[in-house]
Amino acid sequence: MEIYLVGGAVRDELLGRPIRERDWVVVGATTQRMLDLGYRQVGKDFPVFLHPQSKDEYALARTERKSGPGHKGFVTHAEADVSLEDDLRRRDLTINAIAKAADGTLIDPWGGQVDLAKRVLRHVSDAFVEDPLRVFRVARFAALLPDFVVAAETRALLRSMCTAGALAELPAERVWNEMERALSGAAPARFFQVLDDCGGLDHWFTELRTHVGGVDRLFGELTDPLDRFGVMGKLLSADTAARLCGRLKAPSDAARLIEQVARHGAMLAQWRSLSPGAVYEVAHACGGLRQPEWFERVGRVVGTDVGPIVRAITSVTSAAFIERGLEGKALGAALDAARIAAIAAMLTARS
Repeated sequence: MEIYLVGGAVRDELLGRPIRERDWVVVGATTQRMLDLGYRQVGKDFPVFLHPQSKDEYALARTERKSGPGHKGFVTHAEADVSLEDDLRRRDLTINAIAKAADGTLIDPWGGQVDLAKRVLRHVSDAFVEDPLRVFRVARFAALLPDFVVAAETRALLRSMCTAGALAELPAERVWNEMERALSGAAPARFFQVLDDCGGLDHWFTELRTHVGGVDRLFGELTDPLDRFGVMGKLLSADTAARLCGRLKAPSDAARLIEQVARHGAMLAQWRSLSPGAVYEVAHACGGLRQPEWFERVGRVVGTDVGPIVRAITSVTSAAFIERGLEGKALGAALDAARIAAIAAMLTARS
């Protein structure tokens, strides 16, 4: 039984990048052997185990064979006779197919170290085409590693997979996950640029096909993946943003943000030139009355400071109006009028 550090941890160590998690592959073991050693099995599709102390993931070396459509259409063989080289052969990119032994020796049968030095994203083998999610993984790595280029042969393979319609069979949640991780990268626009190059926008990101050239200019100083997704609303109408979110099954906060930016962003960006009533309306529409922190996020994404609006609105409380006996619609109308007046005073003071 031999244990090797594999995948992203080895890659990032060689690149001098922080290691966020460690994955291990176990060669020459069986499920029963791992259980006898105190590991806890968590994998359903193939044997993955948690270390009894560190809780790191340890997977039995395995091979996979495509047996049907979809990301689950694989037959997995994970037994003691699977070699380390067999396991590394099934991985996506050469830079992710390097293993490290306990004594520090690197096992690199597919040239991953050479591609790291050359800054190249290259597929390991033709088995790459069996998992269409790898199209999005390559695009994600392009976003995370901005000085890497996609190898010509890998670009051709990506195009063939997209042309064959393979991406349509993927679950929306997995596509969203790859995009979200890409949006945390140093060059998030590259995710969409790589997909555009290979035809990968056609099914999942249809609304962005004509806007890829403008995506890079949007992100600016934004670093939060949610903000970066939301700012793309500047390129879309509210309806197209809603369609994109529906197809991707976007989380509610992401859908809300991009749709609000699409619908109200242009007006919000010029709030200083609007009437007090219009400012109040757009603030109301973007959550400014009940969720000022959310409204400030919308403002940040749009690129404007809405703090003065928030302070004007929150300076008006209901207590005095309730003491006067107002309630229901009358109370609401009085609060609206007072808040608009506070915004008017703020605009006047700033002019």
